[in-house]
Amino acid sequence: MEAVIGARTGLAVLGALFLAACTSVTGPAAPADAADTILLNARVYTLDWGEPDREGNPAEDAPWSAAGWQPDAEAVALDDGNIVFVGTSDEALALRGPGTRVIDLDGATVIPGLVESHTHVVELGGKLDAVDLTDVGTEAEAVALVAARAADTPEGEWIFGAGWDEGAWANRYPDKVALSAAVPDHPVVLRSLHGFGLWVNEAALEAAGITADSVIPAGGEMRLGEDGAPSGLFLNRATTMLDAAIPAPSPEALQRQTLKGLQQMARDGYVALHEAGADSHAMQAFEALEAQGRLPVRVYAMLSLRDEPLMRKWIARGPDSDSDSMLVTRSVKAYYDGALGSRGARLLEDYADRPGHRGVSGEGYGFDRDLNAAAIRAGFQVGIHAIGDAGNREALDILEAAFAATPGAQANRHRIEHAQVIAPSDFARFAALGIIASMEPPHAVEDKAWAEDRLGPERIEGAYAWRTLRRAGVSLVFNADGPGSDQSIFYGLHAAITRRDKDLQPEGGWYAQEAVTIEEAVRAYTSWAAYASFREGRTGIIAPGRWADLTVINIDPFVLTKEDPAAILDGEILMTIVGGKVVFERD
Repeated sequence: MEAVIGARTGLAVLGALFLAACTSVTGPAAPADAADTILLNARVYTLDWGEPDREGNPAEDAPWSAAGWQPDAEAVALDDGNIVFVGTSDEALALRGPGTRVIDLDGATVIPGLVESHTHVVELGGKLDAVDLTDVGTEAEAVALVAARAADTPEGEWIFGAGWDEGAWANRYPDKVALSAAVPDHPVVLRSLHGFGLWVNEAALEAAGITADSVIPAGGEMRLGEDGAPSGLFLNRATTMLDAAIPAPSPEALQRQTLKGLQQMARDGYVALHEAGADSHAMQAFEALEAQGRLPVRVYAMLSLRDEPLMRKWIARGPDSDSDSMLVTRSVKAYYDGALGSRGARLLEDYADRPGHRGVSGEGYGFDRDLNAAAIRAGFQVGIHAIGDAGNREALDILEAAFAATPGAQANRHRIEHAQVIAPSDFARFAALGIIASMEPPHAVEDKAWAEDRLGPERIEGAYAWRTLRRAGVSLVFNADGPGSDQSIFYGLHAAITRRDKDLQPEGGWYAQEAVTIEEAVRAYTSWAAYASFREGRTGIIAPGRWADLTVINIDPFVLTKEDPAAILDGEILMTIVGGKVVFERD
């Protein structure tokens, strides 16, 4: 007999108890045969109750009282990829058979399987192979890490890194000088945290043939040094200028990196992800992994509108009509404006810290309006990246016009990705048009150091405004936009309910009136994310007949929200189950 988890003591050892005998169960939900897996002695929050109201107050049938939250079940039985029983441990044990794996969770918490509804898992896989610059505070630190990698890399090979923060570094952007001096013999390409900045050395510029006379894409900025030559820094759409020179990974390498990213998602508790902007190479990797039966989590592919050949192929073919496959392609990701940190987000009025500048958007940022309209006509769900208040307003205008031109298109649950800064008059438009706001709790607590400088004291009131959107009746989903932000669900939940960062700052929360409740936050990563991918009938709650997609964690965030919210940050994923299969198990 293997060890059994002791969740209350912080142990993360999950053991299997193979118990003999199978007792039949009567009742409409009971199957005739034994279950494959039974989870016992757990704190199960099924979410199988009414929705909270717009202020976050639980429904009358929710397992909540003035004393706080209580789980509404303690056991779940799984068979043939589906949930077959939810209830007490004694009742669940009646479904055991000779081959049943019975797992005593000893007080661990079970929630519907987590969904990362906006991520870049192919990029995540590449980042896991690259120099990690996340949380690096200075240019000198970053250069030292790259130089250390270069010491172990054959001369002439490209070196890649990612994670320097284009928002936090906006007033002190790096250039090629120190990087070129430390690493002269390898082309170096360092992508920023959110992908809106690129920092390279002289060898990379030479390999790409980039000069001061190079054509800069619309909506991009190439910084020049005092000598008039490229400084090595590229912002917004200019980050694509080196793409043609960067050697593409082989299909095998791309599959390996993609699988590495997917496996990390499973380790982080996610049963499904929405890949926000899959290009031709990414789709080939996903399709190959699906054909090989190697996708560990469900992939909901959002095609990149920037990849016109791929889009034309899929528009002719039409979106996938099923939701059951491990890879489903029925959505499109479109970039409309830049990022707030790099001052690329399109604003209605000037940036507070750069008079005369309002960012870039639309065709000036590479947005193909006609191709976007064609995708909507073909029946695709469209998710438009919009950050600034002008970007969001113009994205709403585009969607409203498309709905008027294509009857029935509004029903396809279109999304605005980030919805970061919204003018007061536009909140109601999200609801009226049925647009889902796809947002990132980590962005609020990470951007707080400079966001008000960009926007000023009035516009900041409409930024990262989750409660205001909920009050307006807008559908909401949460995500991390990984690998740009830490995709830990515990970080995401904590940020959502407290508006505080990992250092518990600021005291009382940053614009805390926009925080959501723990139920809303969990739903935004589960049942509401299921709705955003047309899967609310198959997943998102724990109930008989639903997919056996579950996440097991060692804390109870519902209880900790009242008792000690900061303790949520210490949570761990114990088990991730997809279609009844354990795809991650902490040892």
